[in-house]
Amino acid sequence: MNATIDTATDEDLEPMADLLAELFTLESDFQPDRDKQLAGLYTILDNPAVGQLFVLRINGQVAGMANALFTVSTAEGCRVVLLEDVVIHAAWRGRGFGRRIVEHVLDWAAAAGLPRITLLADKDNRKALSFYEHLGFEYSAMRVLRKTLPQRV
Repeated sequence: MNATIDTATDEDLEPMADLLAELFTLESDFQPDRDKQLAGLYTILDNPAVGQLFVLRINGQVAGMANALFTVSTAEGCRVVLLEDVVIHAAWRGRGFGRRIVEHVLDWAAAAGLPRITLLADKDNRKALSFYEHLGFEYSAMRVLRKTLPQRV
């Protein structure tokens, strides 16, 4: 088995949308919508200033992904990362690939001089929360709030 992690290409976006469908069936806040997921992936891929898409390939096939989005922290005085959409295909879970892709993103961010990575995980997903805790992520005193805005045509 040959497992590699690198940046995504146009050819990776369709299988990445499949992975997002898997992920969004596990998260209570989101519903899979292939068109929206592809639009988001293309937006990130086409705009490197927005973020970076990472893929795990096993024997050349996309088997996992993560995306690192940039935001600016006034507390840090610079860009920081929001880690999203960490997912490994169900057939490959439990073999350390999730750890590998997250550590890859952590190393990439550290090499780029980015001082902080923040992520969100479903509050009821104990496996995911434990996974991130074991990778050194800590709970924040901050609380996530969200407001859906009406769509204007």
